[in-house]
Amino acid sequence: MKKLSILVLAVCSTMVFAQKVSDYKYVSIPEKFETFKEDYGLKNFFTKALTGKKYIVLPVIKDQWPSEAKSNYCNVVAADIMRDKSLFKNKLIIQFKDCNNKQILEVKGSSNIKDFEEGFQDALKQAVTIIPVSNPVAFLPASTTGQSTSPEPVVSVTSTTAPEANSYSNGKLDLQKIQIDPNQFILAKSGSSTPFAVFRTTSKSSVFLVKLADNTTTTIGYFENGGIVIDIPQADGRFSKEVFVAK
Repeated sequence: MKKLSILVLAVCSTMVFAQKVSDYKYVSIPEKFETFKEDYGLKNFFTKALTGKKYIVLPVIKDQWPSEAKSNYCNVVAADIMRDKSLFKNKLIIQFKDCNNKQILEVKGSSNIKDFEEGFQDALKQAVTIIPVSNPVAFLPASTTGQSTSPEPVVSVTSTTAPEANSYSNGKLDLQKIQIDPNQFILAKSGSSTPFAVFRTTSKSSVFLVKLADNTTTTIGYFENGGIVIDIPQADGRFSKEVFVAK
């Protein structure tokens, strides 16, 4: 039980297996950074910096967004810059949030330059170096409600039954299902501090976005006939069906 508690704590306290900023292609920026009295050239600087990291910065008017972004807001990460109060330095904070308003990245920058415009741009220049280059995962389909509150991958499942067991095996690996919160569970070896896979709910019942332990692969998973299925990407672009049967 102690090892299990440590494992749950480790997963809850890290964003490693959650959605990453680099998973996104599209970034939205507010028309005005509210905590600043003036723009100080920050929006233009920030837009160019993100573009240089292969993100597409969306216009303020949503009707002008590409269909991939407009049809499902969960394909877009929201970025904002806030002033970080300091008496002797120009400091700021960049925050990125997903479509559920959940923070997925926060970076800070500071500058000793006293002039506001030059100083804040210098602080921003330091902060954006932390932002990873865009390496987007597959886009999510259009939301039937006009705005999705959670991702929905493309999948057809004809027989789904939510499993109630806690132990599963594919014949090679024996894993435990650990519910982290209502929207997330993991599969992990008993006593291990590293999850084999992290499952996050989508808007489709019994279908999940799955982050594998290598932290570079995002795929789909679902319940089927009392078991858990993960689509494992193969080198040729195809997927193999990995089935974990309840023990």
